[in-house]
Amino acid sequence: MTHPFLDLAPLSAARFASIEDRVARLLHTGQDVLIMQGEALLPLEGAIRAAAGPGTTALNVITGPYGQTFGNWLRDCGAEVIDLAVPFHTAVTAEQIRAALAERPEIDFVSLVHAEAATGNTNPVAEIGPVVREHGALFYLDAVASVGAEPVLVDAWGVDLCVIGAQKAMGGPAGVSAVSVSERAWARMAANPRAPRRSYLSLLDWKERWIDAGRTALPHAPAQLEMLALEACLERIEERGLDAVMARHARAAAATRAGALALGGGLEPYVHDAADAAPVATTLRAPAGTDAAELVARALESDPALPVSAGGGALAKEMIRVNHYGPDATAATVRGALVALGQALAERGVSVDVSAALGAADAAGR
Repeated sequence: MTHPFLDLAPLSAARFASIEDRVARLLHTGQDVLIMQGEALLPLEGAIRAAAGPGTTALNVITGPYGQTFGNWLRDCGAEVIDLAVPFHTAVTAEQIRAALAERPEIDFVSLVHAEAATGNTNPVAEIGPVVREHGALFYLDAVASVGAEPVLVDAWGVDLCVIGAQKAMGGPAGVSAVSVSERAWARMAANPRAPRRSYLSLLDWKERWIDAGRTALPHAPAQLEMLALEACLERIEERGLDAVMARHARAAAATRAGALALGGGLEPYVHDAADAAPVATTLRAPAGTDAAELVARALESDPALPVSAGGGALAKEMIRVNHYGPDATAATVRGALVALGQALAERGVSVDVSAALGAADAAGR
């Protein structure tokens, strides 16, 4: 018997290119778009190693763990790195970026995460982009978590390198990712003698063998199933409408935040200002005297499939994360998470009001 995932006709170069074009439309960009054959860490690292090196002075914004990772990669490339770290319960501002650039005029590279799903914050890229462009620095943006949940306007914001993955708000596969590349970024890579070549990390290899060759022959066999899944994911977003998909995420985020506040028991949003909260995940501070990881484990006993987890690393004892992205950006998911967390708190003797939480969530999510 032929399994539907097996014995498929090879993916043509024309179809591969058409999927890239759909990604470009999703990102509102006329730049080159490359679909990389690996999880988003592949183009995230590849873009930094291609565009940065000795002589680069980078402003690296840290609003969560990925910002920390980018700083490590930049230093490994030989760049001088100025870290702009803000508390994880907030977002960076355009004014902070402007001040950092004014203090160090030699900065020629800015790296930023749009939405940090790990910490639950999102940064105002629409305000930051013009500041970076006015300064003249190359702008590198991680939009892996944000794409599909909030606007990502590559050209309007002046983003030179924008990396996305489909596994979060887009509700697609994790095995492929994409990066948009401006002409300025290509020129920076071409002038960088340390940019990866003849390497799986190399964006320049893809440019020369794929884009410059007219996208008529793929450099190597594509990840067939992941590419088809990405195509289906993009088609679903186009059919439903991107605005509707983003609105669904916004409703889930508003419902989770309102429900957590109404639940009581000392549970409160980790990100203080709702305007700084990401639409893909709501992070919560565990009540005083409770361990977030233990609370989450207790909550998941009722339904292990709930997208609820403890914070990573040092945040494991204090942060609870409710991931409401992709197929989980629904009222049912939010209600399930609130009920499970309420029950877990009640079992510890904490006074909560699950009924009030569900009512608040329903009202906020309309």
